[in-house]
Amino acid sequence: MDRSSDIREFLRTRRARITPEQVGLTPHRGARRVPGLRREEVAQLAGVSVDYYIRLERGRVQGVSEAVWEAVARALQLDDTERAHLFDLAQPTLGRTRRKRSLAPQRVRPALYRTLDALGVPAIVQGRRMDILAANRLGYALITDFQARPHRDRNAARFVFLDEAARTLYTDWERVAADCVATLRLYAGRHPDDPQFTELIGELSLHSDTFRRIWADHDVQAHTTGTKRLHHPLVGDLALDYVVLAVEDDPEQTLVIYTPEPASPTAEALNILASWTGTSPTGRPAPDQAPNTAG
Repeated sequence: MDRSSDIREFLRTRRARITPEQVGLTPHRGARRVPGLRREEVAQLAGVSVDYYIRLERGRVQGVSEAVWEAVARALQLDDTERAHLFDLAQPTLGRTRRKRSLAPQRVRPALYRTLDALGVPAIVQGRRMDILAANRLGYALITDFQARPHRDRNAARFVFLDEAARTLYTDWERVAADCVATLRLYAGRHPDDPQFTELIGELSLHSDTFRRIWADHDVQAHTTGTKRLHHPLVGDLALDYVVLAVEDDPEQTLVIYTPEPASPTAEALNILASWTGTSPTGRPAPDQAPNTAG
C-alpha cells in the first residue's frame, strides 16, 4: 500500500465532509466548487500555514511532527478510530517505522474452540484481513460454511463482495459492505506491507465495482457491537445483535457472538436452525479443531 497516497486521500476525504459551520467558521460568500472545508480553513484551524497544509494533503509528509498531526486531527474533527488510523499511516514520518517482518500464521487456541462449542448462539473467530479462522456449527449455518471452502476463500470480505449469496443473506447489504471496507481500511494502516492483504484488495477491486467505490471513500471504523439483519434461506428473517470481543493473547483475533432478543421470532427461528444443524444447548458436537494456518 502507498502510505503517501493513503494520507493524501484520507485528509482530502475527511476535509470534504466538514462544513465551516461545524467548526465555528464563517463561510466565505459565494458557492463552493467542492463540498467541505477549504484547505486554508483547515490550516487556520490547525495553526499551520496554508502552504504547509497543502504539502500534507499532497502526501509530502516527511519530517512532520506528532504535534502537527494532532492539530490536524483536531481540525478535521477525527474520532478516536480515525485519529489512530491517521497515526498508523503517519508512522514513518514520526520515526516509528516498524521493522518489516513476515506475519506469523494465526492459530486458534483449544480453549477458544471449547468456548465456541459451549455457546448456544452463533459465534465466529475472525483474524487478519477478515479471515474466518473458526466458528461453531451454528455460526457456519447462519452465514455460510466457510469450513467447506479453500483456505484462501475463508474470508468475510470475499464472501460479502464476491458471493451472490451474501446479497441475499444480508438485508442491508450496502451497509454490511461499507462496514467491511471500513474494517479493511483500518487493517491497511497497520499492515501496509502484508502481501496477502494486497492480493485481497486487488482481487476485490478487480471484481467488484461497489468495493472500488467504497474503498475510495477512505472511511475507517472499529466495530464492537451492532445489529445484523439477515434473510436466511432456511429460517427467514433474523435480527441479531452482535458483540466483538478481543482475544487476549492475539489482538488481531476477535470473537464475534450473535444473540437474538429473548422470546423473539428470531430466537425461535434460531432454535429451529440449531435443531437442523445438530446443535443443542446440552449436547453440541465439537467444531473442527484443526489448526488454522492463515497468516
